[in-house]
Amino acid sequence: MLNEYLKKILTSRVYDVAIETALHIAPFLSERLGNQIWIKREDQQGVYSFKIRGAYNKAAQLTEEEKARGVVTASAGNHAQGLALAARDLGLKAVIVMPRTTPEIKVRSVKAKGAKVVLHGDAFDDAFAYSQKLVAEKGMTYIHPYDDPDVIAGQGTIGMEILRQMQQPVDAVFIPVGGGGLVAGVAAYIKALKPEVRVIGVESTESACLAAALAAGKRVTLPEVGIFADGVAVATIGEHTWAIAKDCVDEVITCTPDEICAAIKDVFDDTRAVCEPAGALAIAGVKKYVEREGCEGQNLVTILSGANVNFDRLRYISEVAEIGEGREIILAVTIAEQPGSFQRFCSLLGKRPITEFNYRYGDDDKARIYVGVKVGPEPGARQALLAELQADGYPVLDLTDDEMAKYHIRHMVGGHAPAAVYDERLYRFEFPERPGALLLFLKTLGKRFNISLFHYRNHGAASGRTLVGLQVPEEKLAQLHGYLDELGYPYWDESDNMAYQLFLR
Repeated sequence: MLNEYLKKILTSRVYDVAIETALHIAPFLSERLGNQIWIKREDQQGVYSFKIRGAYNKAAQLTEEEKARGVVTASAGNHAQGLALAARDLGLKAVIVMPRTTPEIKVRSVKAKGAKVVLHGDAFDDAFAYSQKLVAEKGMTYIHPYDDPDVIAGQGTIGMEILRQMQQPVDAVFIPVGGGGLVAGVAAYIKALKPEVRVIGVESTESACLAAALAAGKRVTLPEVGIFADGVAVATIGEHTWAIAKDCVDEVITCTPDEICAAIKDVFDDTRAVCEPAGALAIAGVKKYVEREGCEGQNLVTILSGANVNFDRLRYISEVAEIGEGREIILAVTIAEQPGSFQRFCSLLGKRPITEFNYRYGDDDKARIYVGVKVGPEPGARQALLAELQADGYPVLDLTDDEMAKYHIRHMVGGHAPAAVYDERLYRFEFPERPGALLLFLKTLGKRFNISLFHYRNHGAASGRTLVGLQVPEEKLAQLHGYLDELGYPYWDESDNMAYQLFLR
């Protein structure tokens, strides 16, 4: 079987539209992991994904009768763009069925290439069922996004390029897995020529259909799939892809959405490319592999499979990237409800940057704060900080792995002030985002007036933005403004702001 696929890969017609993408080392990631980490840049293709390879190879080999009937496919986006481009270049009518959850950037890209788009269902399987209805009713030729020998062979040309481009021996290749077309094609080529190279599939924990199949020894259907990594949101590994993967894939590593977000940041740091979640899977996988194996000095190749991501998703990705890297921890800490408590707590953190600080007055004795803290990459940094806080008498709860806390509670901390906070004034501040700026801010205000509300989030900008509620008797208002002017940071009195009056007062 491998020899048959080897021949198909060598004779594929992908280079009518695809390019041989760059393969280069990731300097920062390599230094951090102690291995040479290589990135195969499939985001450089005209459709920002490897999918053009398999889609075009299949479409180009259709019979004239099949071409005349037009082509149809179901896809979450990247295969859709590849087939739309292939159909345009070959003069074919194309209908693309996409899940309604497909990022808008992919939908627009498909339409721009002249294909008709039908949005149906919430996942790939729903879209696939509808596409089969079009095949039955209109006789169109179905081009499968992954489970077809010619599609697999087209994707396999990436493996051919990797072995040709690498001058050093390759120890392992990490490949993202959805339905399996990419991993099957690359694995078939590599194992046919270099069986000693480890082929490692990488899946999202939300759609690990190959891992489930390998564990069961047969294809299985997942009861549900998550759509964060929409490009690999497939419930069942393909039939043709399984026939190759079960024998040619050495292992599968699964990665959480948080780990995928961290990998997107790693790719950006090394390449300035912004990849989609599915595109970063292989990078997330190689990090887990190195941590587990403790290997050093190896040549580890990853495939950056795509860069079709909606811009508005980057906000979420950046929010959790540091958590996924293990460099930010989220804590619930109880401190004394008295002036100076915030400052003492921040002083205890030392040089560790505070990334987030949320608080709302609750009672006269205890203040419960929601705080994010950056920690170093060294092993045990998280546990060391927890131990320091507990040794100093702070009741602390680690929320870093609490899904509800990270994605919901952090935005809901606060609420209306209790009746006891009758003299609260609300101020918005901006100050230079540099080490110690927040602590200086608290030193100036924290001992003079009781802080009844505090919200701060480090977004990596030049200026930090903070919202602060202070209990200030009317007769001390002029004194407060004198301190604020002395502090020298721009500030605005938001006490009459209607949003404050409605939701916080």
